[in-house]
Amino acid sequence: MMAYLKVLTYGIVICILSNEVKGRIHTLEIKDDDRRYITLTTFGFYQGGLLNVNIKDFYLLPENVAEVHGLLLERSIFDEGNPYIDYQQDFCPIGSPNLFEMRANSDLATFKFDFSKKIVSLSCSPSMDPFYLFPDIDAFKVEQQNGFLNTNTKCMNKTLPILNSNQPDSYNISFVVYIHSKSNEGLYNLYYHNCPNYAITSKSRRSFTVSISESNNGNYLSAGDMPLPSLYFSMSIIFLITGIVWVYTLYKSNYPVYKIHYLMALLVFLKAATLFFHGVNFHFIQIKGQHIATWAVVYYTIHLLKGSVLFITIVLIGTGWTFIKHVLSDKDKNIFMIVIPLQVLANVAEVIIQESEEGDVQHNAWLDLFLLVDFMCCAAILFPILWSIRHLQEASQTDGKAAINLRKLKLFQQFYVMLVSYIYFTRILIYMLRMTVPFQLQWLNEFSKESATFIFFVMTGYKFRPTLANPYFQVASDVDDDDTDIVISHFGSGVSNRTKKKSAKGEIPEDEIMLVETS
Repeated sequence: MMAYLKVLTYGIVICILSNEVKGRIHTLEIKDDDRRYITLTTFGFYQGGLLNVNIKDFYLLPENVAEVHGLLLERSIFDEGNPYIDYQQDFCPIGSPNLFEMRANSDLATFKFDFSKKIVSLSCSPSMDPFYLFPDIDAFKVEQQNGFLNTNTKCMNKTLPILNSNQPDSYNISFVVYIHSKSNEGLYNLYYHNCPNYAITSKSRRSFTVSISESNNGNYLSAGDMPLPSLYFSMSIIFLITGIVWVYTLYKSNYPVYKIHYLMALLVFLKAATLFFHGVNFHFIQIKGQHIATWAVVYYTIHLLKGSVLFITIVLIGTGWTFIKHVLSDKDKNIFMIVIPLQVLANVAEVIIQESEEGDVQHNAWLDLFLLVDFMCCAAILFPILWSIRHLQEASQTDGKAAINLRKLKLFQQFYVMLVSYIYFTRILIYMLRMTVPFQLQWLNEFSKESATFIFFVMTGYKFRPTLANPYFQVASDVDDDDTDIVISHFGSGVSNRTKKKSAKGEIPEDEIMLVETS
């Protein structure tokens, strides 16, 4: 397992140091691409927000210059998962005369590239007005100083220049969109579109580099992400305090403390550290528009360890690895051989997703892989609990210690329900919540996820805490089956001492102790 962790750590460092993504100031390089549309960015803007787009070295073959190319800017209140992209598969939205009639209830703006005239033509829905558009950041600053006196706020029939690049058959395009009023606040999605000329048999391919900077009054976090640094720091403190309380409980416990309890403590502290460095990562993105590579490496490394320890702890609890089970069976070991490599792969996919652009060719492939592998990991860790439940069901019907086994069975069933609920909430309900809350409340997704994790940790710790009445840590019943023979054949002090010792562990009723001592 350590070899897996080392390989993943090196992979994380390479991904972060070699990737061009810089937080909310980011760059996407497209090379010889034939996709009809590319998702460039998604960002929530408040009043005063700024979207700065620079396209450099837009290269087209001479025979493809007459094709329709451009950008589409869509505004919404909720994160609907790119419904417009799904809707327009069979027609070209850029320059379409019927676009705004077909999408009368949508807030859309199109930037049509006309390379023959060297201009970008802007069209948009009436609901997008007033629309503040500038050719570059310098022009925006000049107009801002003048109080936007010379700015035409109507978005229809606006044009921007297309400049020749230093490269042959290449062009440069830039513009700035300013969110001037509260009526223009929302979640903005920017797409690149290519409408091919079907008279040409060969596919149109293009290459360009797009740099995008997004900010809200100097804050580089999206509207729904602004509370996240404070949220992560607060949750980190909560988990840290919880871990300290748990360690104190173990230290003061008068009942047996097992290795699984210390592993649970390690998990809580790793979770606290993960949240802290996640908050640090978002803090630097907030003030600089990009993360610091060193902090990002630390965060991803601890995040990897936390994820591995989480799944290992769940599997160990599910297999019954405690005082009553010193050695894992072959079937239990096979679960680890499946879960650990899957966790490594899931963490690699998650790092690549977070450190790559939405428009990268491999982004969606890695996202699909992450969702599949994460689902497989969650499914795999349920099997040990199901095996333990089935074993306890059989044991409660065959041996003489049905009461203890039934209590263990009830505990495992409760843990199974808790785990399934946790997985369902953090994987499915969170996704549904993201689609239903307004753009400025997207932080509630992370708050709900971290709160669910905290509740799951607390309930698991409570269920499996060191205590006299916990059936999970009671000695196996084969030891207790010999008690009757011992009491009948031995009446000396040794029996009395052993009985008192077992009574201290809560396995012999008090009236039985008195009977033995009287005898």
